[in-house]
Amino acid sequence: MKKQIVLTVLAAMLSVAASGQAPARPSISPEYTPVHDPVVAFCDGKYYMFSTGMGISVMSSDDMKNWRPERQVLNPIPEWAVKAVPGYNGHTWAPDIIYHNGLWYLYYSCSTFASNGSCIGVATNKTLNPESPDFKWTDHGKIIQSVPNRDKWNAIDPNIIIDDDGTPWMAFGSFWDGLKITRLDESMLKLSDPQEWHPLWHRPELMSGKMDLKSDPGDGAVEAPFIFRHDGWYYLFASLDLCCRGENSNYKVAVARSRTVTGPYLDKDGKLATDGGGTIVAQSNDRYVGVGHCAVVSFDGKDYIFMHGYDNTRRYNSMLIVRPIVWDNDGWPIINL
Repeated sequence: MKKQIVLTVLAAMLSVAASGQAPARPSISPEYTPVHDPVVAFCDGKYYMFSTGMGISVMSSDDMKNWRPERQVLNPIPEWAVKAVPGYNGHTWAPDIIYHNGLWYLYYSCSTFASNGSCIGVATNKTLNPESPDFKWTDHGKIIQSVPNRDKWNAIDPNIIIDDDGTPWMAFGSFWDGLKITRLDESMLKLSDPQEWHPLWHRPELMSGKMDLKSDPGDGAVEAPFIFRHDGWYYLFASLDLCCRGENSNYKVAVARSRTVTGPYLDKDGKLATDGGGTIVAQSNDRYVGVGHCAVVSFDGKDYIFMHGYDNTRRYNSMLIVRPIVWDNDGWPIINL
């Protein structure tokens, strides 16, 4: 789950983006790029970063270091989401982007803090380049919805993976009963029929058993799945513990892997992710408090992790972290902060 991040610099960026005009200003400092829940794609010679913000924040870069604000994706804010999610005001969380069959698919979360009254929606575009005559976001509405007092899961933090057979899957989830994966149909705009669901990650040892998990998130803090294929394995990255609390954040990134996209996923010690496993690969250091909500992407044959961290040199505001991934001899990722 995400708390609405209010950053002075980010607010200024969003006001430019929301105006619908291309921002005519210098790029943001490469060392201090304010962002939350980043994911990055490459199109027409540029990198495009999508992240939590009003209508989904967008930035572009030529080098993954100097970022410029672009127009927000959802403008106007979808009426269906405002009606479906009480309290949703357009501040849209945790997007994921994938290119498939000539279209860019952008998945996003509509929710409010500490509630599983949430929806995942999807929009498409032929290009990410706002200068192209083909550039136009089309919103296709809701894919899935979780309802308080009905569901023990939370419809936020989507991640899309297409398996070795060409089948699209959507991983998602935050707190409650953990992370899940469900099959999409060929259009990638709705769930398959019949539906197919699988559990991915759960932290049962933290659950007191006394909470009504249909209405209370509990304390099984796992969210933000991201599945990355490497050397015959599916690697499931997830964020454990708490984000969005500034200097009190203790977010961290853990990983488990499986030979099949639906699992089961095991950590380096052979413990199941569904039994609270997970090998920690990124956590707080002297500069960053609470690092997480990652995306793992390959560019030019090199693997990178994008995530945010609460930077103690910037009053614990949420800043972009980009690091290369190396793989050890046993095929496990190494990330040096």
